Amino acid sequence: MAPAAARQGGSLCRAACRQLLFGLLVLILFCDACKKVTFNVPSKLEAGMLVGRVNLKECLKSAEHISSSDPDFRILEDGSVYTTNIISLSSEEKTFTILLKDIQRHEEKKIHVNLLSHQKKTHKTRHTRDTVLRRTKRRWAPIPSSMMENSLGPFPMQIQQVQSDTAQNYAIYYSASGPGFDRDPKGLFYIERETGNIFATGPVDREQYPKFEIVCYATTADGYSPEKPLPHTIKIEDDNDNAPCFTQDLFEFVVPEHCKPGTVVGKVIAEDRDEIYTLHTTLRYRIVTEQPSLPKMFSVHRESGVITTLTPQLDREMVGKHILLIEVRDMAGQPFGLCNTGTVVIKVGDINDNAPYFGHSSYETKVQENLVKVEILRIPCLDKDEPNSPAWNCRFSIVKGNEDNHFDITTDGRTNEGVLCVIKGLDYETTNLRILEITVFNEIPYAVVPYSSTLAQSTCTVRVIVLDDDEGPVFKPCLLPITINGCGTVGTVIGKYLAEDPETGNSEGISYRIAPGQCNWITIDENTGELRTAKLFDKAMTGRQCNITVLAVDRSGKTGTGTVFATVGACDKYYPTMTPTEFTICRDRKPVYITAVTPNESPYSAPFRFDISDRSMGSGWQTTQNDATSIYLSPRSDIPFGIYKIPISVRDNAGRQGTSMVTVNYCDCTTPSDCVRDPDSHISPAVTLGVWAILAMILGSLLLLLILITLCGCYGTGAVSKHVTDDLANQNLIISNTEAPGEEVMDPNIIPLQAATVNSCDHGVGMGTIGHEVKTGGQSFEMSKGGHQTLESGRGYGQSTMEQGRYSYSEWQNFMHSRLGEKVYMCRQDEENKHSEDYVLPYNYEGRGSLAGSVGCCSDQQEVEVLDFLDQLEPKFRTLAETCVKR
Repeated sequence: MAPAAARQGGSLCRAACRQLLFGLLVLILFCDACKKVTFNVPSKLEAGMLVGRVNLKECLKSAEHISSSDPDFRILEDGSVYTTNIISLSSEEKTFTILLKDIQRHEEKKIHVNLLSHQKKTHKTRHTRDTVLRRTKRRWAPIPSSMMENSLGPFPMQIQQVQSDTAQNYAIYYSASGPGFDRDPKGLFYIERETGNIFATGPVDREQYPKFEIVCYATTADGYSPEKPLPHTIKIEDDNDNAPCFTQDLFEFVVPEHCKPGTVVGKVIAEDRDEIYTLHTTLRYRIVTEQPSLPKMFSVHRESGVITTLTPQLDREMVGKHILLIEVRDMAGQPFGLCNTGTVVIKVGDINDNAPYFGHSSYETKVQENLVKVEILRIPCLDKDEPNSPAWNCRFSIVKGNEDNHFDITTDGRTNEGVLCVIKGLDYETTNLRILEITVFNEIPYAVVPYSSTLAQSTCTVRVIVLDDDEGPVFKPCLLPITINGCGTVGTVIGKYLAEDPETGNSEGISYRIAPGQCNWITIDENTGELRTAKLFDKAMTGRQCNITVLAVDRSGKTGTGTVFATVGACDKYYPTMTPTEFTICRDRKPVYITAVTPNESPYSAPFRFDISDRSMGSGWQTTQNDATSIYLSPRSDIPFGIYKIPISVRDNAGRQGTSMVTVNYCDCTTPSDCVRDPDSHISPAVTLGVWAILAMILGSLLLLLILITLCGCYGTGAVSKHVTDDLANQNLIISNTEAPGEEVMDPNIIPLQAATVNSCDHGVGMGTIGHEVKTGGQSFEMSKGGHQTLESGRGYGQSTMEQGRYSYSEWQNFMHSRLGEKVYMCRQDEENKHSEDYVLPYNYEGRGSLAGSVGCCSDQQEVEVLDFLDQLEPKFRTLAETCVKR
């Protein structure tokens, strides 16, 4: 049993050992010790004294809990080690541990801190016989020393010791130079010549001297330097001796009313003179008091100092200004940190949350007619927003009743009233009452806040009563623009300018004159108001203008004025024309170059616009613009050769148009010189007769000639034995050589003949000068029309001869009437033997009609002989008639 029990006990012991080893392993893994830290300190430490600073993040980055194993020391977040009590180091070394914990990750770290007190050491002197130097571990380069700012001593206070390893063999003497030693501030530090201890003789202000850069020397008694000069830094550790201060005595901010929660109002800034990136300069802000105290409207960010709003209920009309007292504290806001306070004034900015409104809904005023630029009414406007701000300034508008722009309303910036004025004279005769509707609004739009509703625009009505006044004549229009032709002569009528009496509406009894001191361009008729030019205008005056005041005076002596705005126009009496106007175009249809010219000046000049005014010509001809003053004219491919007269209109830059007739000979030629036109020929499009038409004309002429020859041959074979009747002598003159009155001839049949003469010679009778003879038997009858012939009595011929003439004439008339009718019928047919009813027979008008009727070559007189014309004989014939009348 005993061995069994012993075995059981041994197994339990081994299990316990395993658990212990596991626990130690866990402790090693999760509670590793970091780098050991050593500080050189005086033998006596005051309470609250900075011992040194430990880099905590190098050991554990996220330390949530920091503690010290020795209650005499306090560890801050930045690793600063402070004493909590007065400590006297009885031994040369004191040790404690800094414990770091990360609760979330379950990690722990430890930092061992050793405090070493200063000790004096003796040094060997150097013997001259020692020639061989042996080097061991060098100690000539100590870490930078530090000194607490504003240290209380006791002084002199050792802050560091420099030593050389050559002191083991030689007597080394130490010295130093630099700020605090032999330079300002001199005497602040000194070094013991034998030991190398550096002492401070008094407190140092870090804000004035943050560090001292010095040089240490190690020499023997005879001046030998076994070591190189040692640069050394004495750093002054910061003491929280400066409270933070605000950069301004008073902060002022503006925030708009009714803004959203979280709106940034502004930022307060404080500064701390202590060392940056330490708890001494880690500042925290808080609002101490707020006026008014309730409700709380603002908050401040603890670290940044940014002030924001808490509620949207800021109302300028209720509270226009808030005052905050803000505190800033260092040491991250811990109670033992230094603090200061500052004042913040927050003004509530105005927005247009109150619409303007009128004090009354209607107003009434009176104004005399014809008054201009007079104030007739002031309309008060009320607004609860901040005075003299865009949300308070009112603007007025006439929305109804001012369609003719007689009224205008402005704002008095001092009183915010609407000032209603008349800018155009009112007419009592037109209307004696005007009703205006006026609205009011602010310079900036109305803002709808969350707890308000949209307001209707305020309006008011103004009744304007127009009072009657006996007024003078009124010109209509009041400004008359006229243009004077620069080519006009003196006295040219250029218009009429009339005024009328507003009471009667007419111009009776009104006289006109031009006010003195006006330009002497025009005159006005005193009674009619007719305007005329008073001088000649040359080209230099083209475009000049003048305002001429015209006066109108009625019977009562009241005067009205009007203005004539006269402008001297260009001399534009010439129209653009083309030169030359006659051209020849050959079969190659090469365009001709046509240029337009005008003596006028701008604007009655180039550029010109060309058009063919005759549409029928436009279908056969085309124009192409060359430049501002010329074109190219060319025929189209489907027109025949011939002479064309083409009307081309030319329009100048001012729209004045002139038309020129261009004659173009479109000729079947190679060069224009090959085509010569008869200057007397008819200028018209060429008309070509057909071959059959030409043959028909030739055959008709030959046939007519053949008939005439045949007739002459038939009638020339026999003698004419018939007498000429009495009627053959009608309308012919009988020439007599008798100067005295002859026999009493009372035969009414003896009257003058118009255009025929009958001659009897060798048994023949001749008739006028028709150009052919009719022969019957042994006599011949020759007719002649026109010419001045006589009727003579032949030998032995009497009444029987006249009867034979009558018989011969009757036969000739019967024979020729039918045949001439047939020939005329054939002449009036075209080449296709159709009636040419469209042939036109031109006659020339010679003053008056003939009493004898038609004298055409193919006409026949079949009318009854009328002798009434004898009663209206002309003077020459009246003398002949008196001779034939019996005296």
